[in-house]
Amino acid sequence: MRLSSRQTRAIGFGALGVLSLAVVWEGYKLLGPPEGISIGETVLLPRTTELAMPHVWDSVARAFQPASSASGELVIVAVAKAAASTLGIAGLGMLLGAVVGVLLALLMQRFLLADRAMLPWLILSQTVPLIALAPLVVAWGGKLQLGPFEWERWMSVAVIASYLAFFPVAIGTLRGLRSPEQAHLDLFRAQGAGWWKTLRYLRLPAAVPHLLAALRLGTATAIIGTVVAEVSTGARGGIGRLIVEYAQSGSSDPAKAWAPIAGAVVLGLVAAGAVALAGLMLHNYRRAEAR
Repeated sequence: MRLSSRQTRAIGFGALGVLSLAVVWEGYKLLGPPEGISIGETVLLPRTTELAMPHVWDSVARAFQPASSASGELVIVAVAKAAASTLGIAGLGMLLGAVVGVLLALLMQRFLLADRAMLPWLILSQTVPLIALAPLVVAWGGKLQLGPFEWERWMSVAVIASYLAFFPVAIGTLRGLRSPEQAHLDLFRAQGAGWWKTLRYLRLPAAVPHLLAALRLGTATAIIGTVVAEVSTGARGGIGRLIVEYAQSGSSDPAKAWAPIAGAVVLGLVAAGAVALAGLMLHNYRRAEAR
């Protein structure tokens, strides 16, 4: 497959951004004060010691070494497995959040009373701290018993991810459903088209650009929510738990602690790339973005 000039520039700018970040890191490590700069207890600039800021090449080299003396598994392999686990849970949470968000947007677009009654509650729902919500979801999920079915920790993580993802999807989809011009709505009404046909042939196609933007934001929040929830709920196997485990050995192996953090960044890029691929498949509905 041949890349277009636009795609080539995007890849080039992405690589330049990564290189610039490495240069800034090494430049500050070279010129910055070893103990950083602080005013009272407020840290303005971080320390530049090997414990706080290992060299970029040391962190890269550590990723291709065994995670521990007792395990022959490379750090990069352990990070990849943890990232895949987190991606699967975040993907499930994002799917649930997207379905709920789209359904809520359809309901609020169809009924003005539902819009006025539900929108303030949707906004208020996002003010609940995640660290307070996670234990409640785990506790409620542990009480669910349906025959042989048992609620597991990763299910609680997926629910938390969907809770964070549904809000931007609902708001973005609602904005998209209301985006058609009044002249187009009047034309459909003059042709005798009901709510369903107007939704199918006018509102949903017009909502695609807004929905894709909402999915980008929802995907990012789902990834963040999954990583934080893995730490808060004690779920094992994901990148969030690996960040905590590797951070515990940060005093003796600082380069190792940065590997899962880099893995979380890559995870976010992969999720964003999945949304971009979905956008490519829906390019016929995105012509208005070029204006």
